Amino acid sequence: MRRSKGTLAAGFIGWQLLSFAAAVVGGIASADAPEFYRQLVRPDWAPPPQAFAPVWTILFALMGAAAWLVWTRQSDGRTRTALGLFVVQLGFNALWSWIFFVWRSGAWAFVEAFVLWLLVASTAVAFWRVQKWAAVLLIPYLAWVTYALCLTYAIWQRNPQAL
Repeated sequence: MRRSKGTLAAGFIGWQLLSFAAAVVGGIASADAPEFYRQLVRPDWAPPPQAFAPVWTILFALMGAAAWLVWTRQSDGRTRTALGLFVVQLGFNALWSWIFFVWRSGAWAFVEAFVLWLLVASTAVAFWRVQKWAAVLLIPYLAWVTYALCLTYAIWQRNPQAL
């Protein structure tokens, strides 16, 4: 199936908008995050609060591009499964901020981050089966979620009174 340049451009914009919509939902929960984050006992390897926004901006752009690459392929069961996993992991991505920053549950944030890691890894495998470069674009995201999973655990353990 050949798509016109206009359809491809609209699809790219659509996948970017969907990815950044998850960022906005998580961002709403993170409005007071820098202040709360500074108050927490963090490991030495924790990034400063101002590092998160640029990192996540790049990751969401890569996610949107990866989904678009899969979307450009012939629609079949593998493509639909891969994009379905992508949408589910976006939801879990946005949910983490609510659990950690609004509801302040370290244990649930850790569990949720582990589920997110599984979903991102599964999405990368599903993307690989459809379009290899799409999976490659998810590698930085999977690496960051791995780091975030470890950081969530470390902060939760160091701050039982706050989380």
